[in-house]
Amino acid sequence: MTPQEHVTAFGTVAGELRIGGMPLGRLAARVGSTPFFAYDRGLLDARVARVRDALPPRVELSYAMKANPMPAIVQHLAQRVDRIDVASGLELRTALDSPVRHGRVSFAGPGKTPAEIRQAVAAGVVVEVESPTELDRVVRAGDELGEVPHVAVRVNPDFAVKGSGMRMGGGPQQFGMDAEIVPDVLREYADSGIDLIGFHVFAGSQNLHAETIAEAQRRTVDLVSRLADHVGSPVRYLNLGGGFGIPYTAKDRPLELDVVAGALHELVEGPIAERMPDAVPVIELGRYLVGECGIYVTRVIDRKVSRGRTYIVVDGGMHHQLAASGNFGQAIRRNYPLVVGNRADDEPVETVDVVGCLCTPLDLLGDGVGLPHAGLDDLIVIFQQGAYGLTASPTAFLGHPVPAEVLV
Repeated sequence: MTPQEHVTAFGTVAGELRIGGMPLGRLAARVGSTPFFAYDRGLLDARVARVRDALPPRVELSYAMKANPMPAIVQHLAQRVDRIDVASGLELRTALDSPVRHGRVSFAGPGKTPAEIRQAVAAGVVVEVESPTELDRVVRAGDELGEVPHVAVRVNPDFAVKGSGMRMGGGPQQFGMDAEIVPDVLREYADSGIDLIGFHVFAGSQNLHAETIAEAQRRTVDLVSRLADHVGSPVRYLNLGGGFGIPYTAKDRPLELDVVAGALHELVEGPIAERMPDAVPVIELGRYLVGECGIYVTRVIDRKVSRGRTYIVVDGGMHHQLAASGNFGQAIRRNYPLVVGNRADDEPVETVDVVGCLCTPLDLLGDGVGLPHAGLDDLIVIFQQGAYGLTASPTAFLGHPVPAEVLV
């Protein structure tokens, strides 16, 4: 997608980008300082509604909080989704403060500490165990607390998903238990006093290929239906993961959601209904729900020319924007969409590098981008910043202030 397509999604007023209907300059004055992250609740609501309309009614929607754990966003989404997935003790506390009931919170991720597991069992959330060691700790916590732990087994599938930005299944993985050992584990813990409700399979993230996601879901259902034969009670929880991607660069095309949803309808009405009639299918989405609703705003503080190359220096940088700087998993660095936000409708007139305020050549936000003339105090906006922005960046690097976040 092009920067102008993103400008159109947010809208403009007299050429100035809007966020939540508010002109960018006014929002910057309201925040009081730059840089900052801003999230448009109207775009967020529209994305949730679009997903809801596409998914089969029987499928529940879970928000993967790791994408953006800002409390205001969690509170907002808690009233619009069915479940919340967390990946740390702090995220768990944030989820438990939301309107989502504790039994609809799931705790996934490798390396849960014994204290976090005890906290989760005490809270009554679903613990998605990633190893026999975690399962031992869950059983022990349940015994000590006099509670029956609610458990789902996270499975490392025997297949990989092509086209994912990050592969999280197939081959050796730190995530989940290898599918081939799960039957033995289930037999070993059959009488351990846990409430085994089902399975979680998450094979990969940031995938823009609808048919690939649909095929992964088909293979997941087939895998889990085989594992279900080793469970002493009906499977009630079937977390199919997510992995729905969003377009970050001009060459990326948006995911065909209707193709994924159509295949999921067939799965829900066919194999899942036939083989696991008590199972509630869950789609777990983070980036796909929040990623496109957010922007990062940073102010031009210098403009310089070095041997014929023009540099726009801003007061933000890779300490808030590790992904946009190309240092968060990109094999080949590509620019994220960015514009001069206070003149978002203007045509490009020059080619510049947009760089941050850090003392490292890695602090590059835009490499050879076409922009309108950007002068001092202009506001540079980077799109696709609703997910894995602030919390996925090295905010302490060089001691600059942490930026504000606002939900508009």
